[in-house]
Amino acid sequence: MNIKNNRRRRESIERIEKVFIELLQTKELHEISVSDICKRCELNRSTFYANYSDIYELADKLREALEKEVNLLYEAETTQKFNSNDYLRLFRHIKENQLFYRTYFKLGYDDQFKLKYYDVHQAKQDFDNRHIEYHIEFFRSGFNAIVKKWLAGGCKETPEEMDEIIRSEYQGRVSLQ
Repeated sequence: MNIKNNRRRRESIERIEKVFIELLQTKELHEISVSDICKRCELNRSTFYANYSDIYELADKLREALEKEVNLLYEAETTQKFNSNDYLRLFRHIKENQLFYRTYFKLGYDDQFKLKYYDVHQAKQDFDNRHIEYHIEFFRSGFNAIVKKWLAGGCKETPEEMDEIIRSEYQGRVSLQ
């Protein structure tokens, strides 16, 4: 493919994703059709199907993109295998990408999100290294609930205030990776 066609394809994908996210703000996933998206984008259905097999693959691609962005926020920690407990970085990203995160939660992907890195040294100290899987689930569920509430309120609190809330509740026990 030449550069012009690559750019055109990328622009089509961006339009499709933008319209899909907009539709998800007022509709459930199963209520959105490829036709709805194509009409709003002024694209042929064949353009949609050249990039996605269906609406669900489009949703999965958006999830993958957001999770990749979040992982990039913590790339140094992942590579060097340490836990910075830097929630502020994530809260800033959430505030800057509210629509993306609202969409992520609306699609229910937060239930599938797994914490990959757990601060084992802190866990040994705080929990005598017992029932760690329950502590991880408690943190993940609580963290997601706090983020959803923050998003629902329009992210009125600053990322710094949200970081303070998490630290006071969880005392930096878990990494967000």
